Amino acid sequence: MTESTQTLEPNGTTVGEMKKEHKYKVAANGIWARVFLAFLTTAGIFYINIMPAVVTGLKQGLGFTTQQAGFVSSANLYGASIGALVAVFIIKKINWRSWSYILLGMILAIDLMSVYVTNPNVMVVIRALHGLTGGLLVGIGFAIISRTSEPDKTFGYLLFIQWGLGGLGLMFIPNLVPLYGVGALFYSLMAFTLVSLCMLPFLTDYPVNEADKKRNSEQVIKRIPLFFTLFGIFLFQGANMGLFAYMIGIGKVEGLTLDFMSPALGMASWIALVGAFAVMIIGTKLGRAYPLLFGIIITALCSWLLHYSEVPEMYSVMNFIIGITWAFVLPYLFGMCAEFDKAGQYAAMGGFASKMGLASGPMVVALVIADENYSGVINLAAVALIACAIVVFKPARLLDKG
Repeated sequence: MTESTQTLEPNGTTVGEMKKEHKYKVAANGIWARVFLAFLTTAGIFYINIMPAVVTGLKQGLGFTTQQAGFVSSANLYGASIGALVAVFIIKKINWRSWSYILLGMILAIDLMSVYVTNPNVMVVIRALHGLTGGLLVGIGFAIISRTSEPDKTFGYLLFIQWGLGGLGLMFIPNLVPLYGVGALFYSLMAFTLVSLCMLPFLTDYPVNEADKKRNSEQVIKRIPLFFTLFGIFLFQGANMGLFAYMIGIGKVEGLTLDFMSPALGMASWIALVGAFAVMIIGTKLGRAYPLLFGIIITALCSWLLHYSEVPEMYSVMNFIIGITWAFVLPYLFGMCAEFDKAGQYAAMGGFASKMGLASGPMVVALVIADENYSGVINLAAVALIACAIVVFKPARLLDKG
């Protein structure tokens, strides 16, 4: 074929050039694309999945009090909430790949700075900046995931990656901090970011296709069901993170040792992969409403049973089950947001609601806890989860009927 007879695409690029351009890209809706998107979206908030290690590391490595460590974690998460919200308004106007490179670089720099910070107030500011940057990256990642086919499955991969690698962090980081200082915590976060940075070039562009643009222009968004979905995500994440961030503290109060709890929590993260894997397999074949109702109620029951954490087997098993249901429920909740807008704005808003919940959980615990008494915190988490089940059931039923 001569140069003059090459087929041109609408943007003026030849087919040969396009094939060369995409030679090293993974298939847009293939398994590797879902894995790489999961890493990209996790990079900004990987600390969430090792939150007990973060809180304990700040207390052991820097001598922070429980409240100071809680405020640092919440600042990180509230910053992430603002970043995710910003993504809602800019995602349609930016080159998501260029922004991702810049944001990953900034995350690396901030984590490196955190190694040398020892003052609690300075750490709050630094980690809030980290959260803002990471939250913006997460919002971009959520928006791109919503452009894949079957976004529920891609969110399942996201939870699979988060919980799997989070389990490793929970098993090893708490015991590394006393030996190597708090730097072990932040260097671990940097390693994950570097891996994500290496994956980014292999992702395709994920433009919004014409069919989705037309559908969005013709679609009347059901704002009330969307609001309830977002509120449900907030409640679910807040209740779970409020307990999870202090899970080591809950066990210590009941007489459990760190040598027992770290492997137990790490194993819980790995067992939680069952929940994410279930979503990856079944997708929405069974609808969303009843799987969500089942998963959230089981989470509430097991959270309440943490009152009996003085029994080591009870502590372990309840954490195992909570991990499974947490990783099972979230992909469906995020998938519901993605169904409202394939361009990704509402998926990014789901990320904002998630980060607000994750930030508010540890903050509420830091404000209401007294003398390391976690009974009221456990009860509050169980009630919030039941409220979440009530809030999201009807929106899920509406999507199932549609």
